Amino acid sequence: MNYQEYLARKASVDPATGLANIETLHPALFGYQSDIVKWALRRGRAAIFAGTGLGKTLMEIVWATEVAKATGKPVLILTPLAVAAQFVAEGARFGLPVTRAASRDDVSTGVYVTNYDKLPRFDLEAFGGIVLDESSILKSYTGATRNALIEGCRAIPFRLAATATPAPNDFMELGNHAEFLGVMTYVEMLAMFFVHDGSDTQKWRLKGHAQSEFWQWMCSWAVMLTKPSDLGYDDALHNLPPLLTNQHTVAVEYKPSLETGLLFPVEARTMQERIGARRDTIAERVACAASIINGNNRPWVAWCNLNAETDALIKAIPGAVGVNGADSEELKEARLEAFARGDIRVIVTKPSVCGFGMNWQHCCDTAFVGLNDSFEQVFQAVRRFWRFGQTNPVNVHFIAAETEGAVVANLARKESDASRMIAAMVANMADITSVEIKGQARDKAGYAPTQTQLPSFWKVA
Repeated sequence: MNYQEYLARKASVDPATGLANIETLHPALFGYQSDIVKWALRRGRAAIFAGTGLGKTLMEIVWATEVAKATGKPVLILTPLAVAAQFVAEGARFGLPVTRAASRDDVSTGVYVTNYDKLPRFDLEAFGGIVLDESSILKSYTGATRNALIEGCRAIPFRLAATATPAPNDFMELGNHAEFLGVMTYVEMLAMFFVHDGSDTQKWRLKGHAQSEFWQWMCSWAVMLTKPSDLGYDDALHNLPPLLTNQHTVAVEYKPSLETGLLFPVEARTMQERIGARRDTIAERVACAASIINGNNRPWVAWCNLNAETDALIKAIPGAVGVNGADSEELKEARLEAFARGDIRVIVTKPSVCGFGMNWQHCCDTAFVGLNDSFEQVFQAVRRFWRFGQTNPVNVHFIAAETEGAVVANLARKESDASRMIAAMVANMADITSVEIKGQARDKAGYAPTQTQLPSFWKVA
């Protein structure tokens, strides 16, 4: 091994392993989309962290189509539940065939799409490429789905991950994407770029002297943008309308209790107290939501966390239809398609069921009748409506009991943390990434040595 080879092994950037000769792509792509897809094809294994409404679906389909042509093997797109139908429709819209697949028996050649829950039905080694739509599913370090994807896709040469929320509140979650793409393991990333924050082993922060190297490493395998101008493109077609947030606090009728010794209601703090507060205030919160939703004839989505909330809302809102996790896939898709067509005015569902991947720009009114502590679920649910392509101001109503103030405050804190982190990621990655996606990839370390031979006494295995 010579000195240059030794340095290549030590470089903290991931070298390209993909298709270097793709000159033209589908004409429906905007300029920034075309450049990003070309970059991702050159990378071979890449992540697209793009804001909602920036066309990730079309970019994923075009990337998969080119990989299928180049490898002669099928490519599989994995999506959240009930989103696969949107990929089929989007592909048909642009003349790019995408076929639904329920198992390995449905696969021959071309581009296929299925839901994450069907993952065990497929032989992943048979595919030339794989795409993870809403790839934040990788965020759980010990999650069964995360581990199954990383292990099952190691031998797949082309891998693409796409999401608007790669790490909603924690830089550490980026390590799961890096490990899926084969860039670096989660543990290696922590060791190289992070340090323990005090005695808490669950809290890590970027090493001060490693920040520049960390962002350069990130830009070698990921592109991050919230709008085209983040990478120097025109925002003319991607300006968002106003987002109007309305907080409704429902009063709680409280009777002094000898058991607790409390004269007035207090904020729920523990998980058990929070669940109790939600159950005890269903009627009040549903009444508030129904009065708002029944006040006009526009399309609405009401988000819940408890089945009892769903049932109560359906009774209180004429024509409202529920989409539940226990429903069959066929029933979910039929109801969601009917809502998109305007045949159903009000959908009542949970963020965990329909909060990821759906495109609902035809709707600009939504209400959260039940809250939990997941900022990502709230962010993603709001972005079903407030996304590029929306032409009206989006009205978001948060309805909580006065005893749920701690949950509301926690979500506000997480939103603030996430906004700062996304801004930091974009600011640090923009200059490097704008160079990367235009074909001038930095596949070598910044250090330029003059010594071309290792000293004779230094033996490298």
